[in-house]
Amino acid sequence: MKPVDASPTMPSGAAVVAAVSLRGATSQPIDECVANEVPVALEYNGISHAVMLATPCDLEEFALGFSLSEGLIDHADELLECEIEACPEGLVAHLRVTARCESRLKERRRNMTGRTGCGLCGTDSLDAVLRPLPASSAPTRVRFAALRRAVHEMAAHQALQQVTGATHAAAWCALDGTPRVVREDVGRHNALDKLIGAMQRGGSDAADGLIAVTSRASVEIVQKTAIAGVAVLAAVSAPTDLAVRTAKQAGLLLAGFVRGDRGTVYAGAHRLIDD
Repeated sequence: MKPVDASPTMPSGAAVVAAVSLRGATSQPIDECVANEVPVALEYNGISHAVMLATPCDLEEFALGFSLSEGLIDHADELLECEIEACPEGLVAHLRVTARCESRLKERRRNMTGRTGCGLCGTDSLDAVLRPLPASSAPTRVRFAALRRAVHEMAAHQALQQVTGATHAAAWCALDGTPRVVREDVGRHNALDKLIGAMQRGGSDAADGLIAVTSRASVEIVQKTAIAGVAVLAAVSAPTDLAVRTAKQAGLLLAGFVRGDRGTVYAGAHRLIDD
């Protein structure tokens, strides 16, 4: 496999592999674009915390977003430094956090190995999974047309998905549904963590927008959205029952199956403005 540099037609995070195209009774050797997937180890003050399989783009944003959404830090300024190191096995993100965060990390240290599409691997207690979330006090209200627009227009910003067909995306959108920031990754949780990191670095006002994702709305997607301070989540696919209950408890608007002119609101319908 040969990684390729980003270009107008080949975004970073892609690789070229030799493949065989089969059509009917004919076959033809071709070069195919696939998404990069590498182990990314996250170390906090020298303490190994997690190994995630991720697309190696926007890793500083990923590290920040992961740290915030997993409750390892409370504020972006508690992540003092982030250095990405390449090694034969993959990549290591060396993160330096405040002494208070390091103490918290030692108390809840776990050996968590991430897999594509899995956000809770290695969590060692029910309390860690179902951690309490603050009820959203954001006044955010939107029209359903904005959710449809967010999901529809997000596709045009998924450069990696367009050439590989293998990545999820998470988008931070204006209240009218216009995408502002989009991040991609082979893992849906990773894409959202990257987006949360980008929002923090960009100084986004959480009450001034919504999040759209190309995946199902599982409980951890809802949790990460709530922790980011965003009150509206639109998903292309279905939610789970736990995600719905969690969204209701946190005061979020949760919509699933947002495709074309349809969608289903499972929680937070009071945040909808009648079209």
